[in-house]
Amino acid sequence: MGNLISICDIKDDVQDILDLAIKIKAGEVEKSPLEGKTLAMIFQKSSTRTRVSFDVGMYQLGGRAIFLSSNDLQMGRGEPIYDTAKVLSRFVDGIMIRAVEHCDVVELAQHSDVPVISGLTNVEHPCQALADVLTIKEHFGTFENKKICFVGDGNNVCNSLLLISPLLGMDMSIACPKGYEPNEHVLRIANEYAKEMNTKITVSDDLNVALDNVDVVYTDVWVSMGDEAEELQRKAALSPYQVDSDLMNLANEGAIFMHCLPAVRDQEVTTAVIDGPNSVVFDQAENRLHAQKAILYYFLKDE
Repeated sequence: MGNLISICDIKDDVQDILDLAIKIKAGEVEKSPLEGKTLAMIFQKSSTRTRVSFDVGMYQLGGRAIFLSSNDLQMGRGEPIYDTAKVLSRFVDGIMIRAVEHCDVVELAQHSDVPVISGLTNVEHPCQALADVLTIKEHFGTFENKKICFVGDGNNVCNSLLLISPLLGMDMSIACPKGYEPNEHVLRIANEYAKEMNTKITVSDDLNVALDNVDVVYTDVWVSMGDEAEELQRKAALSPYQVDSDLMNLANEGAIFMHCLPAVRDQEVTTAVIDGPNSVVFDQAENRLHAQKAILYYFLKDE
């Protein structure tokens, strides 16, 4: 049994899961491989893509999913995570949790007797990163000699992309203002992966440096859930990093634009870019379903 809390948990399995997602999307996997399986879905934060993709994914794989909000669980009223993990493990075959604190998901996984999958924490978003690289592979056909640039706040999505990109042989740069760099611990591990794979990671507040020879331009909201108290200072610091047509022109010809959604149009990205010919955001959103199905198959299917 394994868990997916971080991309680090699947360091040696990323390519296998990605290949599986491609096969699932092409209809090349047996019907109903998770028949009789049940997934508990715990949501401490609201969601569109994560909730629907996991719910539909379990259904299409022959299993079922149970939605549990904080109001549905005694954990929301103070029951220890240890007790919740032990009880749910007696009922279900896997747990997906979208949590506020990364440490809560780590603790849940430590005490669970079934696989735990992170649907997002304040540190990482591994499921999103898998959907993202699936989209990149579909568009370019390869990861070789490709470079991705994350523009804006070095958040949880950025952290997972930092870890997965070098594992697949891609260079990555981050364009962010000082004080908005990615997690130091994650960056240190990502640099170790990059050294192993002979790839390069760059963090810079200079857009020209970060966007040099870039094939994928990626951004996310400036004010994530839980950061609302910092909204004004975040907008002021990040406004020079809005992805507009001029910024896209700094990247390679034919570069694609990505966003994990939801987007605040004309804030972190202009409407002209997100709806433009280089945008693959809705392909990317669709691939959440196929990536999620691969994750569910990989972690829940009996050998």
